Amino acid sequence: MSDLNPGLSVHHTKIQLDCIPGTLCDERLWSRLAPLLGDNVDLRHVPLHQARTRPQMQELIAGRSAPQAHLVGFSLGAYLALEHALAHPQRVKSLTLIANSAKGLLPAEIEARQRIVAMLERNAYAGITRQRLRELLHPSHLDDTAITGLIQQMGLDLGKDVLLAQFITTIARPDLMERLPELNFPVLIVGAEDDKLVNPDDLRAMAERLPQATLHIMKDNTGHMIPLEAPGTLADAMRAHLEAAGNFNDNDGHRASPPPLSRNQ
Repeated sequence: MSDLNPGLSVHHTKIQLDCIPGTLCDERLWSRLAPLLGDNVDLRHVPLHQARTRPQMQELIAGRSAPQAHLVGFSLGAYLALEHALAHPQRVKSLTLIANSAKGLLPAEIEARQRIVAMLERNAYAGITRQRLRELLHPSHLDDTAITGLIQQMGLDLGKDVLLAQFITTIARPDLMERLPELNFPVLIVGAEDDKLVNPDDLRAMAERLPQATLHIMKDNTGHMIPLEAPGTLADAMRAHLEAAGNFNDNDGHRASPPPLSRNQ
């Protein structure tokens, strides 16, 4: 029998996760997370960097995700996943939002991006700076070249045109908080207390507004780049989320062990 719904999982069928990366990221963002999710998970990367406009980004998400998708978004990708879910709730089975506020960007981050755009329009792109890494990472990871090198290499490979397109077309992010009650399916919200780009209080407010929310706030040694900084903790949270949605069994039918998550963390 053919699989009529590739977004769902049964005992001998993999569950498909459609993953949307953040600014200046590609499939390498998920490289530490993917092996930890288990053999029952088929992680599909949405190549956001191929889009140059906001509508093209949404077309990519719609075109590359399952008819009833388990959507996973990080940072910009999480905001776009939320927009997609609000526009097409019938196409979303579950949602995982990592390091993103439904309120949009913090004012300081908007100002920083506007400065970067003005500089890039006049100069060549030399890659992600040490100062930007300090904003993206927890201090404990600044000397971890496996993480910093990967972030810098993604930036260099994707380059100036991708960065400009993603900054310019997504700097305006309307506040979606009041629309969150529309999403009546399981939503996992993952953030970090030490994320310099996302206010964790926004994530708590999001969880209060969503009908089926699970909130996981990381408190130690984690900044904005959660899939690279804390892939094990993220994988555990995602596996418990999928199990709660009734669509996940670990290898050989063993259930995933949920971490101690709380809606009120």
